[in-house]
Amino acid sequence: MINTFIGNLGHLMVILAFVSSLITAYSYYQYTVVPEIEKASWRKFSRIFFYIHAVSAISIGVILFNIIHNFRFEYFYAYSHASRALPVHYMISSFWEGQEGSFILWIFWDVILGLFLIHTNKSWEGPVMVVFSLVQAFLVSMILGVVIGDLKIGSSPFILLRDVANAPIFQMNPDFVPEDGTGLNPLLQNIWMVIHPPTLFLGYASTLVPFAYLMAGLWTGKYKEWIRPALPWTIFSALILGMGIIMGAYWAYVTLNFGGYWNWDPVENASYVPWLIIVASIHTMITFKKSSTALKTSIVLIILQFILVLYATFLVRSGVLGDTSVHSFTDLGLSGQLLIYLFFFMFVAIFLSARAWKNIPTSEKEASVYSREFWIFIGATTLGLMAFQVILPTSIPVYNAIVESFGGISNMAPPADQIEFYTKFQLWFGVVLALLTAVGQFFWWKKMDKKELKNALATPYIISLILAAIIISVAKVWNITFMVIVMAATFTIVANATILSKLLKKSTFKLAGGSLAHIGLGLILIGVMFSSGYSDVISLNMSGLTYKRDWEDELNKENVLLWINQPLQMKDYEVVYRGRNKKLEGVPGYVNVNKLESTDNVNEAIALEDINVNGKTYHKKGDKVNIVLEENSYFEIEYFKDQQHQFTLFPMSQPNPTMGLISSPDSKHFLNKDLYTHISAINSYDDPEWGEDEFYEVTPGEQFHLGDYITTFEGGEVMEEVEGVELEEGDVAVKAKLVIQDHDRQIHLDPIFLIRGNRIGKIPTVNHDLGVKIQVDNISPETNQFVFKANNYQKDYVVMKALVKPYINVLWIGTIIMLIGFGVAIYRRYDEFIKMRDKGLE
Repeated sequence: MINTFIGNLGHLMVILAFVSSLITAYSYYQYTVVPEIEKASWRKFSRIFFYIHAVSAISIGVILFNIIHNFRFEYFYAYSHASRALPVHYMISSFWEGQEGSFILWIFWDVILGLFLIHTNKSWEGPVMVVFSLVQAFLVSMILGVVIGDLKIGSSPFILLRDVANAPIFQMNPDFVPEDGTGLNPLLQNIWMVIHPPTLFLGYASTLVPFAYLMAGLWTGKYKEWIRPALPWTIFSALILGMGIIMGAYWAYVTLNFGGYWNWDPVENASYVPWLIIVASIHTMITFKKSSTALKTSIVLIILQFILVLYATFLVRSGVLGDTSVHSFTDLGLSGQLLIYLFFFMFVAIFLSARAWKNIPTSEKEASVYSREFWIFIGATTLGLMAFQVILPTSIPVYNAIVESFGGISNMAPPADQIEFYTKFQLWFGVVLALLTAVGQFFWWKKMDKKELKNALATPYIISLILAAIIISVAKVWNITFMVIVMAATFTIVANATILSKLLKKSTFKLAGGSLAHIGLGLILIGVMFSSGYSDVISLNMSGLTYKRDWEDELNKENVLLWINQPLQMKDYEVVYRGRNKKLEGVPGYVNVNKLESTDNVNEAIALEDINVNGKTYHKKGDKVNIVLEENSYFEIEYFKDQQHQFTLFPMSQPNPTMGLISSPDSKHFLNKDLYTHISAINSYDDPEWGEDEFYEVTPGEQFHLGDYITTFEGGEVMEEVEGVELEEGDVAVKAKLVIQDHDRQIHLDPIFLIRGNRIGKIPTVNHDLGVKIQVDNISPETNQFVFKANNYQKDYVVMKALVKPYINVLWIGTIIMLIGFGVAIYRRYDEFIKMRDKGLE
């Protein structure tokens, strides 16, 4: 039965959120411009409607999640993104997998930020909330789902499946509800996809706060006062958006199988570019607070970071990147709306800036080479160039679309090798930044001339050269480019550590944010250089086999074929594939598939034997068990060195009917490296083509060759009970006990022979790992011989790739230290704002 009430309620909440945001914008505008005597009533009225907007916006998210969680597949959104097989945490991921859900997430974060600003601001509430409310109106319009003639405004998440799908079943039965949905994209079935999108969208949403303060300042004539309240929020944006980007990189590292964490995909670039501009704006804003310079630059950068977030939204959601990015959404017909959203705020920002430009304070003093202003300017320029170098090639599909919309033809194409193209520029920009952050920090805390600068830098310079020489020698870094990176990174680490130590001795930890962030930058440079530049593939194909003809030569050369239980030498390691496993709810680790038998129910199986882990019994034989995502298989790969077991990895693969083989790697983390393993090809169990019948006459205790295996027939055993068969009086059941020796493993096969009167029954045993099916075909009591009939097919195997990522932990440690630095800076700047606000100098 279709439940239309909850969808109609969702539609109502969307309309209420949209209308209330417009009323809030108008009422806050009135609050800003009316005489002081009328402000109290307008403020109260404005807040009431923003609260209404907040409740309705949050209700939209609650209703949509209710639809997903309760498997209401009559709704298109639930059918397209969820399924009964998903655990709750992946249902959360499915909430924001689609465009509508991610817009709702963005709206939610803006609501939270707006509520916070209302209760922490005094003089800024009115003009800031006008901007906030207008942005909310645009965002909510994206999920309105209103169609007026040929005009479509937004895409509703509460539309019914029958209104979208042109399927005959809905003509015969309009109330038809599918039993299951299509499910979550397998690549998104990862815990990092539960927390990465909310973090990223909070970063996007938070860029609105400094932009709103700036617009409020330009509107009300507070051309420089906006800097103080906006600065901590700008740093907050850098922290959260940076954290979201890092989470996305780590998700790529642990989920995707390209062997890295950053692929310079256009969607990755779309979030990276605004972050660079945000970081540049932080430095220029701090410069203004210190010396009353760079105010106009700060205004330009704050506008640019918000517009770039809107542009990134357009790139990802318009479908323009469809052929160049694996991350982008399909076009829902929202391209026009997204462009209106972008151009509206861009023109408003340009208009307000142009109107106020001649009144904005500027400094006529020329910046000396030995001033912090000069070094900040060079650093901000470098960050801007980094952003420019990335956004231009990323925007080539947009340029092509514009040319084609005017009837022209454009043959411009994005870089063929994205990683090489972007990395060769960005690494050198990174080196320049490292040097600037090393030298610039000394100017930041003290005025210096040429002599003082030489004296201050001498010790860090010498120490960094010694450390760099040690790193280069020990790690055998002989590439000249990598040597420069090591020296620059080491220099910024040592120089900023010197400043940090002085700050901690003379002042408080509150001032250490910049030094920590810059130390993090140096560590990131070293981590990126080693983990990418010296990544070592150890799974080299020495057999000369071509695994797949449609694979490139590199893929065939960098993967090895592992037959089950058969050891293979792989550089320093001997590796053995031990079979397929599943994850069970409430059971630690993995369980071999041979211990489970699937039922007709989703994610359910029966235990074929007791399931024990570390001496504890979690399930008894015959128990029904719940599998975590039954379609996922985890391939057990054991690593040995000097005949001693070192560790076991469980890379995951899922055969997907539309996307092919979806694989996620597993890694062994060492202090100085990761050993990264992923599956490239697997054997299929579906409808095996069994070979011709082969017969063996064997007596108890005799050995024989069953295909490639030495097999021992230990004898027969009369059974009192046979599982699944009800024995009658006079029935005889005999179990043949066979032991197959497969390298270092013994596999037991127990086919059963039944005799009932003058009829016989044969219950074969199948082992998919070995590709063997065997049954007792006959028993000769006179000669004490058993006749076995056997069939064979392809034994189980995997084709896998393994590579070593040296010093990748340096990268992750660097990102953490950088984010801690941003956090310390937020605390300092927000504390300053609160103190000034309480003094009436907000």
